[in-house]
Amino acid sequence: MSNSEKLFAEAQEVMPGGVNSPVRAFGSVGGVPPFMVGAKGAYLTDADGKEYVDLVCSWGPALLGHAHPEIQSAVHAAVDRGLSFGASTPDEAKLGKLIKDRVGGVDRVRMVSTGTEATMTAVRLARGFTGRELIIKFAGCYHGHLDSLLADAGSGVATLALPGSAGVTAATAAETLVLPYNDRAAVEAAFAEHGANIAAVITESAPCNMGVVTPEAGYNKFLKDTTAKYGALLILDEVLTGFRASSSGYWGLSGKDEGWNADLYTFGKVIGGGLPTAALGGRADVMDYLAPLGPVYQAGTLSGNPVAMAAGIAQLTHATDEVYAHILKQSNALQAKLSEAFNEAGVDHSIQRAGSLFSVAFGTSAKGVHNYADAQAQEAFRYAPFFHSMLDSGVYLPPSVFEAWFLSAAHDDESMEKIFAALPAAAQAAAAATA
Repeated sequence: MSNSEKLFAEAQEVMPGGVNSPVRAFGSVGGVPPFMVGAKGAYLTDADGKEYVDLVCSWGPALLGHAHPEIQSAVHAAVDRGLSFGASTPDEAKLGKLIKDRVGGVDRVRMVSTGTEATMTAVRLARGFTGRELIIKFAGCYHGHLDSLLADAGSGVATLALPGSAGVTAATAAETLVLPYNDRAAVEAAFAEHGANIAAVITESAPCNMGVVTPEAGYNKFLKDTTAKYGALLILDEVLTGFRASSSGYWGLSGKDEGWNADLYTFGKVIGGGLPTAALGGRADVMDYLAPLGPVYQAGTLSGNPVAMAAGIAQLTHATDEVYAHILKQSNALQAKLSEAFNEAGVDHSIQRAGSLFSVAFGTSAKGVHNYADAQAQEAFRYAPFFHSMLDSGVYLPPSVFEAWFLSAAHDDESMEKIFAALPAAAQAAAAATA
């Protein structure tokens, strides 16, 4: 047995499925997941000493690359000052200001620890502020494992082909209206029938949990205009896309140019620099409904943890325009090489994009992927052999076709050439796959 096989067997004795997040179990692609013991720059190293070019980047946070020296230095200095104080620290507001300065409509920021906690708080705040109960979400969008938002969710729920989750009551599910993504008529019909009781629409700024799905032109603005018309709020989930799709998230590729802001935003991943941190932010009048100023309660012992704040500040400070330009350049190059390999192997596919984020969907060249139904209808069986061919060649991809691919500032030409060299054989494996 390899070291990873031994470690996975041991993990299964103490953790459900041997993992602490379902997609890590490789249920979608099969096989034993390599257990990682180190990361540097664009590379991961597993327990058997094998090195991989990493296209997961910790699901987004490794924007600058793994073990970036400036982030490491900031974290080490913060650790020397203490791990947690249970009291306010200067860096909380400093990181909050960095977020506020990048995204329009963010007047106030509340730090939390996870993306799920951020969306949970945003939903509660929207209900408290409006005095309404119903939330609209879109099929295939994943907003963490909050009970009321797990209906028709993407991410691991899509990977495991689950319709929702056991343990979510019918009463809780009834508080959420699930609509098809990119469908304006469905939104209009829902507001026409329930508008007086809809507290908010929550949407991924650009969905990345059913694979990437690009919002149709003007779709997010349409959601903003519709919610404003009916007195509801727009919650823009930028946990994955925030400070990833661009320097100001996917809002920077849509709302910034179109002249609109969301009422509430949720952030995570990148703002923690690799440590568990998330946040919600938005309009002052809405955010001030949070305790201690308002009646909507939220608290967290580790919210604004000083070590995580230091990592986030270092990350955003060094995430310059040059960093984003480099990542986008490498992403575009990889997308082109990916399509070239698939075309040469005769593999029907399309590539969905959200800034530098992208994913591939098999058998979808005719119309692409515009919603959850499109994503589920693809030839997903082709991904596992493609994935394992790339893994055998030393390239670590997301272990599910329903996830986005990530690059970092550390992906230099040498690491990109290693990815390119692995693509032809992997494309042939995808071509040979059968359902």
